[in-house]
Amino acid sequence: MLHEVRRGAQEFTDTFALPPVYYGTVDATPLWITLLHDAWRWGLAPQEVEQLLPHAESALAWMRDHGDASGDGFLKYIDHTGRGLANQGWKDSDDAIRHRDGRLAAAPIALWEVQAYAYEAARGGAALLRAFGRPGADAWEEWAQQLADRFRKHFWVEDERGPYPAVALDRDGMPVDSVTSGFGHLLGTGLLNQEESALLAARLSAPDLDSGHGLRTLSSEAAGFNPYGYHTGSIWPHDTAIAVHGLVTAGFPDAAASLATGLLTASAAFDARLPELFTGHGAEAGTNPAPYPASCRPQAWGAASSVLVLRSALGLDADVPAGTLTVAPTFAAAYAPLTVTGLQVNGSRLDVTLTPDGSVNVTAPKGLQVITPGRP
Repeated sequence: MLHEVRRGAQEFTDTFALPPVYYGTVDATPLWITLLHDAWRWGLAPQEVEQLLPHAESALAWMRDHGDASGDGFLKYIDHTGRGLANQGWKDSDDAIRHRDGRLAAAPIALWEVQAYAYEAARGGAALLRAFGRPGADAWEEWAQQLADRFRKHFWVEDERGPYPAVALDRDGMPVDSVTSGFGHLLGTGLLNQEESALLAARLSAPDLDSGHGLRTLSSEAAGFNPYGYHTGSIWPHDTAIAVHGLVTAGFPDAAASLATGLLTASAAFDARLPELFTGHGAEAGTNPAPYPASCRPQAWGAASSVLVLRSALGLDADVPAGTLTVAPTFAAAYAPLTVTGLQVNGSRLDVTLTPDGSVNVTAPKGLQVITPGRP
């Protein structure tokens, strides 16, 4: 799947240039499968889903047959051209993936979040195949379970705080043991069990990552930490929003609430228009975070982060094929009364209101059963 599209080639140096169409990413393919699965659950027309299923099958096959550069069963990347990005996950700067002592990881690199994306994609792809009567669902569920088993065996390391998964495996298959915001990308994907999720929730709540303005991309205790580092200490709203959603999905709303509050506080410094990223000094350094030089604003990821945080706060989930819409507010009570209008599910309007007494009022399309567990 594509990483970037631009109007013309970009020449940075004699050895580094990006063409108009660039494919240097390992994560877009599994993420696309998950997007199709989620769009189906939110009401994408079945005939449109069915038209895309051959492409989903090709994407699944790519994960298994081409995404693994060295045959150990993990999706990984390496730039063979000498002209592309050194790192091909979302943290794609050349110094983004490093050991705890500051050493850069050598490629091929297998990122932790990409394995989680692949697990979720295989499970979601299996659900699509089964729902539309296509073969292969059982095989992809088995592949996902085998990936989870390999991940548990090879990625987990330990420090003075206890066990945690390494950010990556390097060229030699050794864990890259830095502590980063990427914990949030693993939560809620199904890759981890409840005990493992609890360990990561505690890590995300610790002050070296939770800055009070959102998640630092790299722990402030790491040798390579720099609050102005593009992926080595700065704060990306979309990254924090993904962690908020993962924490809520995994059952840790209190940890999610802290991160959401940090983003909301930070947004006041940007006129409620979150940028691509900002610096990671943290709330102790001041109420307002310092802007990051050349950060895009507006920027699609930054804008979308508010939607994902809001969805997480409301516990909003749809399963149109099953005829249900779930609204199970978590930390949204802190913002009550809260009214959200103009959302869409199954192609029609969805409005949600949370009152100060905890009541939930939902206006949803006909034919969907609204589930509000534990609410009056």
